[in-house]
Amino acid sequence: MFESVLVANRGEIARRIIRTLNEMGIRSIAVHSEADADLPFVREASESVNIGPANPAHSYLDQAQVLAAARATGAEAIHPGYGFFSENAEFARAVVAAGLTWIGPSPEAIVQMGDKINARNLMEAAGVPVAAGTREPVTTIEEATKAAAKIGYPVMVKTAGGGGGIGMGVAHAEDGLAKAFDQATRAAARFGGTAAILLERYIERARHVEVQILGLNDGRVLALGERDCSVQRRHQKVVEESPSPGITPELRDRMLAAAARAGAAVNYRGAGTVECLVDADAQDFVFLEMNTRLQVEHPVTELVTGVDLVAAQLRIAAGEDVEIDAVPRGHAIEFRVYAEDPKRFLPGPGHITVWVEPSGEGVRVDSGYEAGNTVTPFYDPLMAKLCVYGATRAEAVERARAAVAGFAITGPKHNLPFCAELLDHPEFVSGDYDTGLVSRMRS
Repeated sequence: MFESVLVANRGEIARRIIRTLNEMGIRSIAVHSEADADLPFVREASESVNIGPANPAHSYLDQAQVLAAARATGAEAIHPGYGFFSENAEFARAVVAAGLTWIGPSPEAIVQMGDKINARNLMEAAGVPVAAGTREPVTTIEEATKAAAKIGYPVMVKTAGGGGGIGMGVAHAEDGLAKAFDQATRAAARFGGTAAILLERYIERARHVEVQILGLNDGRVLALGERDCSVQRRHQKVVEESPSPGITPELRDRMLAAAARAGAAVNYRGAGTVECLVDADAQDFVFLEMNTRLQVEHPVTELVTGVDLVAAQLRIAAGEDVEIDAVPRGHAIEFRVYAEDPKRFLPGPGHITVWVEPSGEGVRVDSGYEAGNTVTPFYDPLMAKLCVYGATRAEAVERARAAVAGFAITGPKHNLPFCAELLDHPEFVSGDYDTGLVSRMRS
């Protein structure tokens, strides 16, 4: 096992990784920007290095600075968390070239799954269901029009690279295709590094369900249950739960088997997620994409399986044999606590004067802030993840109501009022909801 690991991230995920490193007796090294110097993850690490100004391009995304910090502190490995460098094959290769261990899948697997069109084609060849869609990049509106006519409306238009719902749009008929295509093209050029566009058949009443996989050193790929991520605003997740209340046991078995095949197809090692769209009415699914990293919502899987996914990542990266025989039990729900307006979901950074986290049986809070800190406008507005666990979904929902009510934040705007509203919404309470729920709540 490693003696020292540098965490190339910030906020709640850096703090969460550092917690496991400290528990395992591994020297934890934090890197931070000037704006983040007072955050808890910096204080809780064994050692920290200031790598530059608030602008992430000159700190967290400065490859030379991060590698220099690793060399200066004698780090043996780098854990990227999620976001930033986590799915950057170039950086992963640079880490290995520097004589360090990359805690994640191989750069080759990152490349294979990073392009959505290539990933679709790979998955189809591996026997994983995919939606009707384009097998080659679409670069002009003329190509998009022909492809959409062949696929059939409605179609989802999205970037072939990138993620997080950026640039996604739906065209319900040909007269809406140009707008969706233009939106995706501009987003692709800005965030994806390529102008390539992908079209897929759009599922009208869909659930977004993903499977947590773990690729072991002996070649096996384990599927550790699914997470339902259908509560979304602007195609971005807000609430996740496990198990999904919207799929049958038969569908679950098929999804888990397909996810394991997906990982095996790219010789996957470490923690990853196979994301799917489920037709809520037909009880069938198609592959959406694969995230070659630790997910924001990994705590719900940890709560129902008892597996520390960060510890598993470390052991796999260190070349150790990992034996996991986890059968999911009970029910877990995660609420992303954002510094944002709860009505319009626009960022609302600010100085935190009150921060009181809920506690009690079945409550877990992964937070990146505390009273006295400032949520700046330079980074993602995620402040914390409030997670609850219960023997049943009904018990988890009740614990969530109490936990949301008991979480006090003063200073920045926050979405806890939205979480409370959601917990009383009939569709969410029943479990019979889809990705359009938040839009209906705000219509």
